[in-house]
Amino acid sequence: MKKKTFSPLLLVIPLIMFLFCATANVAPAKDTILIGQAVSLSGPNAIIHMAGGLPPQTLWVEGVNAKGGIYVKEYGKKLPIKWIQYDDKSDHGTLVRLIEKLILEDKVDFLLPPCSTSYLFAAAPVANKHGYILLGAEGGAESLTELLKDLPYVFSVLNYSNTQIPLLADQFVAWGVKTVATTFLEDLHGVEYSNRALSEFAKRGIKTVMLKSHPLSNPDMSPILKAAKVTNADAFCSFSYPGENVLLTKQAIELGYNPKVFFGSVGPFALWFRDIFGAKTIEGLMGGGAWNAKTSPAAKDLYDGIIARFGEKGIDMWGNLYYWGALHFFEKAIEKAGTLDQKKVRDVMAKEKFQTPLGLTWFDENRNLAKECHPGEIGQWIKGQWEVILPNNKATAKPIFPKAPWPAPAPAKK
Repeated sequence: MKKKTFSPLLLVIPLIMFLFCATANVAPAKDTILIGQAVSLSGPNAIIHMAGGLPPQTLWVEGVNAKGGIYVKEYGKKLPIKWIQYDDKSDHGTLVRLIEKLILEDKVDFLLPPCSTSYLFAAAPVANKHGYILLGAEGGAESLTELLKDLPYVFSVLNYSNTQIPLLADQFVAWGVKTVATTFLEDLHGVEYSNRALSEFAKRGIKTVMLKSHPLSNPDMSPILKAAKVTNADAFCSFSYPGENVLLTKQAIELGYNPKVFFGSVGPFALWFRDIFGAKTIEGLMGGGAWNAKTSPAAKDLYDGIIARFGEKGIDMWGNLYYWGALHFFEKAIEKAGTLDQKKVRDVMAKEKFQTPLGLTWFDENRNLAKECHPGEIGQWIKGQWEVILPNNKATAKPIFPKAPWPAPAPAKK
């Protein structure tokens, strides 16, 4: 009878199977979270981004990395952020191509948003098609809410006309404003804001006595201002971007056009806007969006951080605070999900509430930043400070009416 021999292979096979099973659910090694962004670093939109999304995005990335990264349970450690930025040159087609490159070639883990409303509209379907979260920043629109219903990976951060204009209209009623002259930019922002204004003003018995459009980078606003001046309207409203609102203010001063209210939707909130004209010159000028260092201790920390890192040119007192808060929300959602899986992080973002620099923060059923977090603030220049005047429960100062008259223009040199 032959003696049975025991093969060492019989011991090795079970060991291999054990090790395979033990490691099958462990994520592959990873040392960073790769975040990509196609955004306007040049062209007309750059002025918005440099004092809008860029400062809080930079401070967030630097702050995350200073503490070692975001803890991701899937990898059992903190992962620092590596941030890739490409310049879309303020061109929609370039933006779309670069987002595809970030997703398909660079294989980024997450995206940061482009700049301005129409660029968000261009980016949103592309990101959603690939199942990538797109957390908005500069830009927002009422029609984006309808679009979001079919784009579950897109979240909108900035408030827009349906929250801001009713507050502005109510304030006009309180001041006794009866007539308004309006101009608007020929893009989605201008069209939506002007249409909402027409409706909200009419509901309150306020008559729009002039309504004129203008193109982006229009070199001369004087014909519009002269037409508005003839109407003798109580208020002048411009639903436009920074360059247009700077020119409108400059030419209104030159023409001696002094309505009781001068409102520009985008641009007046910037410290550089004040410094172009001087604090006394624009006393009482109003604009969309508002926060400042008095809003909260967290807002003061952000304000001081932007000043230290970027100087006054980095301050956007419409959006900085809200972009900052949304990024903190995003960070907490990644930690809560414990993974870099887009769908799992997206599902956390859609249903959870987190404490951020905005206080308790969440997105509503349409994935807009909840109105309780961002209720449609309006600001006004008062004694050299951009003050929150609306809504009342967010106000940092009492509004003034009428605005101070423009100073007399300097006589022309002979």
